[in-house]
Amino acid sequence: MRVMANERTKFALLLLTLSLLFAGDAWRNSTGWWVFGVLAIGLALASIWLLFVQRDRVHVGSLPYMLMAFLALATASLAWSQYRLATLVGLGTTAILVATGLAVAINYSWAEILRGMSVVLRLIIGLSLLFELFVSAVLRRPLEPFFLPPGISLDFETFPKMLYWSRNELFDVFNEGRIQGIIGNANNLGFLALFAAIAVSLQLADRTISRPTGIFWLVTIGATIVFTRSATVTVAFVGVALVVAAVLVVRRASTPRARTLAYTGIFAGLAIATVLVLTFASRILELLGKSPDLTGRLGIWEKVIELAQERPVFGWGWVSLWVPWAQPFDELAFRNGVRQLQAHNVWIDLWFQLGIVGLLVFAALVVTTMSRSWSFAVDRPQTSPHGSAAYTALQLLPLLLLSALVIQSVAESRLILEFGFFFLMVIAIKTKRPDSVMGL
Repeated sequence: MRVMANERTKFALLLLTLSLLFAGDAWRNSTGWWVFGVLAIGLALASIWLLFVQRDRVHVGSLPYMLMAFLALATASLAWSQYRLATLVGLGTTAILVATGLAVAINYSWAEILRGMSVVLRLIIGLSLLFELFVSAVLRRPLEPFFLPPGISLDFETFPKMLYWSRNELFDVFNEGRIQGIIGNANNLGFLALFAAIAVSLQLADRTISRPTGIFWLVTIGATIVFTRSATVTVAFVGVALVVAAVLVVRRASTPRARTLAYTGIFAGLAIATVLVLTFASRILELLGKSPDLTGRLGIWEKVIELAQERPVFGWGWVSLWVPWAQPFDELAFRNGVRQLQAHNVWIDLWFQLGIVGLLVFAALVVTTMSRSWSFAVDRPQTSPHGSAAYTALQLLPLLLLSALVIQSVAESRLILEFGFFFLMVIAIKTKRPDSVMGL
């Protein structure tokens, strides 16, 4: 308890947690998987200790039922898993995320989480730009990771472009070049930049950072998003902006009739947008610079769907991130000669791993969490049974983070991996707990 009583130590623990979650690839590329694993396990043990000493604050009834159902199903899948050792590994990594997510949810307010996110993400963005500048201006060649993922050998005639830590493309960003930053992946760096834009924008709106600082970082973050050239992030950015607009419309509706009209307009706009996207899908992909096969994703989806159809009800067994040494993952999906460790679509991935049952339970978890996050964003905080406080930008945080993750889930499996699953858990728990509103 002394650790959590010291504000600096408490905040430092949050920063370490978020840095391991957001920049896991940077840690693994620079220090190796074993060092990262030791840090992650140490953090999980610290989280378990915090939960133990504060066990009076952890009540099963205050936890989201769909979250508990999903975790129970993932654990039970060990009984029918077609790769039990891999499932045990997957359950271990999931347990680390569960312990860490629960500890953060009950020990930190939304304001503390936002502040921690902002600090870590700005550090990642800043270091990423300096890293790319060093590679392009000093090394002047692509840079390989110091440590490769397990299951990846160095027996290549030509080192795969996908495995480079940096491709030395900073000076070519206006001619199809993309930066990858310390994360080593342009799409992931772009998505973290979107998270950073959300965090800094909310801080600016609530005036918890100075205007010059906020504007400087928004410009820097915007440049990073442009330099990563990620179509997924572009779509997510537009989606998040539309969610903000919808929240502002509902907040301005001061009467029940006005709110009804606001929701009617929002649903009508959503329906029209869906029709337009479906009608002009190929043209939209062209504008986003995406090939018709979504950069090889369609081929991966087809293979995973074929396997899912063999065991459609309960799936092949939980594994989270695919393990490269177990069948069928060892030969399941390759892009440019590199083995893929996810389906690049969380819904197809879940159908494969936990079947239709798992897919429905997870969908229910996301929908109920999104519903509570929406209410948290559009309803005034209750300061007493008969009084309410003014709206804050901070109330938008869980809704915007979850919206971005859900949009990304169509092209990536991040929602069941690392920071994606962690934030789904934190948002689900904090919006369900009775003190969530007062915990701004």
